[in-house]
Amino acid sequence: MFHKEGGKIILIATTLTVVFLLLADKFIKIGWLLMTIELLILAFLILILQFFRNPQRDVEVNDYHIIAPVDGKVVVIEEVFEEEYFKDKRLQVSIFMSPINVHVTRYPVNGKVKFSKYHPGKYLVAWHPKASTENERTTIVVENRIFGEILYRQIAGALARRIVNYAEEGMQVRQGTDAGFIKFGSRVDLFLPLGTSVTVSLNQKAVGGKTILATKEA
Repeated sequence: MFHKEGGKIILIATTLTVVFLLLADKFIKIGWLLMTIELLILAFLILILQFFRNPQRDVEVNDYHIIAPVDGKVVVIEEVFEEEYFKDKRLQVSIFMSPINVHVTRYPVNGKVKFSKYHPGKYLVAWHPKASTENERTTIVVENRIFGEILYRQIAGALARRIVNYAEEGMQVRQGTDAGFIKFGSRVDLFLPLGTSVTVSLNQKAVGGKTILATKEA
């Protein structure tokens, strides 16, 4: 299954693939060269298709859990000063997505969207220290009855050129459901209350909608 945000790009990529395969077959008469070019053309289409895949995942909804909003690798777990919304210290957990990861963003908690804002910006590599504050990004805050306000930030990377965010202020959202998409590589930062019990470690692989990032005792 593919994400709806990939519909137009998948159609264009498929059309170009067919056109280039026909042209290659018509004009290239050297067998090994023709096969090589055809394989490269098909590899391009496969990369596009795998990037926009949207696997269906059964999410165990639990207000005492904060789940990973995206697939990727945990690259930051540290106490920081969050400047945009909270303007105080928070526990930051960041997940970096490579171009081969699933790029669907899912809501990490149940709750009400209190804040949703888009920021134009640069396209520094996603692991750059200033990417969180200088790159194109969206900031979303969801108020959960157990954890209080949880902020997550979608950040564009060097390849990403469009962030899609479905969260609107006032919406009631369900943990694990589709919250948006980031096209072609990036990262997501989460800002949690100090003292939150984090259950992942640095360099751990996270699976969106499945991996529990933090918990709170009932």
